[in-house]
Amino acid sequence: MNRSRIFSALLSVALISAIPTLANAQKTNWQNLDLKTDSTFGISTEKAYKELLKGKKSVKVIVAVNDGGVEATHEDLKRIMWVNTKEIAGNGKDDDKNGYIDDINGWNFIGGPKESINFETLELTRLVRRDQDRFANTTDANVAEKDKKDFAVFKAERADLEKQLAEAKENLAGLTGFKAALDAVVKKIGKQNPTIEDFKNFKPVTDVDARVQGVVIEELGKNSFKDFYEEQITEGFDYYNRQVNYNLNLDYDPRAIVGDDPNNVNEKFYGNNDVAGPDAMHGTHVAGIIAADRTNKLGILGVADNVAIMGVRCTPNGDERDKDVANGIRYAVDNGAKVINMSFGKAYSWNKAIVNEAMKYAASKDVLIVQAAGNENKNIDVENNFPNHKDLDEKTIASWITVGASGPKDDATLKASFSNYGKTQVDVFAPGVKIYSTVPGSKYKNLDGTSMASPVVAGLAGLIRSYYPKLSAAQVKEIIVKSVTKVNHNVEYAKSEEPGAEKISVPFSDLCISGGIVNAYNALKLAATYSGKAVAK
Repeated sequence: MNRSRIFSALLSVALISAIPTLANAQKTNWQNLDLKTDSTFGISTEKAYKELLKGKKSVKVIVAVNDGGVEATHEDLKRIMWVNTKEIAGNGKDDDKNGYIDDINGWNFIGGPKESINFETLELTRLVRRDQDRFANTTDANVAEKDKKDFAVFKAERADLEKQLAEAKENLAGLTGFKAALDAVVKKIGKQNPTIEDFKNFKPVTDVDARVQGVVIEELGKNSFKDFYEEQITEGFDYYNRQVNYNLNLDYDPRAIVGDDPNNVNEKFYGNNDVAGPDAMHGTHVAGIIAADRTNKLGILGVADNVAIMGVRCTPNGDERDKDVANGIRYAVDNGAKVINMSFGKAYSWNKAIVNEAMKYAASKDVLIVQAAGNENKNIDVENNFPNHKDLDEKTIASWITVGASGPKDDATLKASFSNYGKTQVDVFAPGVKIYSTVPGSKYKNLDGTSMASPVVAGLAGLIRSYYPKLSAAQVKEIIVKSVTKVNHNVEYAKSEEPGAEKISVPFSDLCISGGIVNAYNALKLAATYSGKAVAK
């Protein structure tokens, strides 16, 4: 998760801020609302159900959530989870002979016989670890001619790793210090959950007290103290602690848990059937956005009303491995998914070729892949973000949508501050700011990210394929891209993540191929005009 502007009075950590607020009546479903009717830049899902889909029949479509885990027992997901009826649950046998034992709701490619991976290193860390022994005694003076290119890459990657690790350590120390100072102020106030008025009435004793008071008063203008502390202090500490001790730690390698050979890209039958894993927060949230039960009067409303969610666990708390990504795609395709959501990405790739081949395989089987653009506020036309389609054929690209994140207001803030963008690499934008969805424990939470925008589009793709099942994956993508609500004004975003960074203003059309926000109402109207549609009325 990208974090921009955190506690600039004390440290330069990241926190998504300056996010427009929504009326309480709308905040739990704003991504499905209509700009004209509701004055909120959603995708007009509810309007589509009311005016276009009422009384129409549909077929069930399987949508795979290739992610960090899905809680299949969640109150708002349990009815819509994919169930492999060819398997007999719990008998320890591969009843359907697909190579995966007891895969009732999907498969976990980062699990082993006894447990599953939670934390992992970044791909950058793995690449540096791979090459540091090879170049242990190599210098610019003695490097062999044949190794010069690889050595230059290694040095650049090592420098990047060292830079990120130093920043993570600095931020962890700063946040730890801020937390201690804040806890001391709260103790002086004498309330467990002080209000903004409590902080305003507080009389600082030290300069640190005063700086803490100023930061918290600003933040409590947007959040309760409890939410502020959980989302910014606790989660911030956990984030940088993970970076220091796991993600960027050359000495950490949990892969033995799985028991496979991670370098054998031809190995496919490994893992376990625990589709939730040790941390199902992210994937459960994604699944709810796509298809949370629209009939049970509980929780939230998913975009699609007749899809089954297949859980494919392939991403840990760290960077996913290309082998697992490729196998996750192939598993979803081979077991009937017609849409795959991939809310993940990374700056480096170990073996892009095997992911490319899996993408081609999905395209050949008429499966649409929907991918999050990433949360670094960078132009992925020129900066790496994997997977990407920079070296893939047109047929594959025609079955692959990359999604940026937008906010609720049709103004200069429409581009989410964190969202990546790209005139040639990002197809569309969709709501991804303060999206309220399912999380483990049959609970619900707001999260931000292109990770939330991607399942909005995956849900729309599932909706179209459900009501118009004869349309191909390429046609569904074409419909989604052609039917966007065009944005004919400029948007602003910061040039960097530094506090107070200069903002630039650009036409929204410079940010993605379509120049707009996806729209379910428009898409379904357009789908009805395509030849080959098959919907019983």
